[in-house]
Amino acid sequence: PGAFFISLEAMRLRILTYNMHKGFCFYSRQYVLKELREAIRAVNADVVFLQEVMGVHPAAMDDTELDSQFEYLADEIWPHVAYGKNAIYSAGHHGNAILSKHAFSKHENINISTNKLEQRGLLHATLPIHGRDVHLVCLHLDLLERGRRQQVQSLIERVRSSVPEHSPLIVAGD
Repeated sequence: PGAFFISLEAMRLRILTYNMHKGFCFYSRQYVLKELREAIRAVNADVVFLQEVMGVHPAAMDDTELDSQFEYLADEIWPHVAYGKNAIYSAGHHGNAILSKHAFSKHENINISTNKLEQRGLLHATLPIHGRDVHLVCLHLDLLERGRRQQVQSLIERVRSSVPEHSPLIVAGD
């Protein structure tokens, strides 16, 4: 996980990025969503970038959760959520999400998959803050270098075509 401050003229944002691994501990494969929720909330970020967050999870998970992991994590803290569904399977789907204390003016998920085994997306959202549009990009790159290079090129093309010059831009992910 990474947490950092970004100061953009008169605005200061606390940012957190985290690969959720669908709520499982990376090392033990134990389901730790409640612990992740507490840790993410403790940072008190204005904007949270999440990768591999489940939009719909299997019914066998904890009944206290909402319909999706990103809703469960955002509940009462981050009222504004953008979600980009990337991987779809029989038990549900997962992708990238951005949780925000500020309202989005728009958001779009773009498929940047480079092979059939790794479904990846680039979630681009815009937050109007203090009269300026802050562009946010959440992404999760391929495991293989060749795919990552293609995806970085897709990111560059997206920024060139959709982010006005000198606009604040935050790119976060895994």
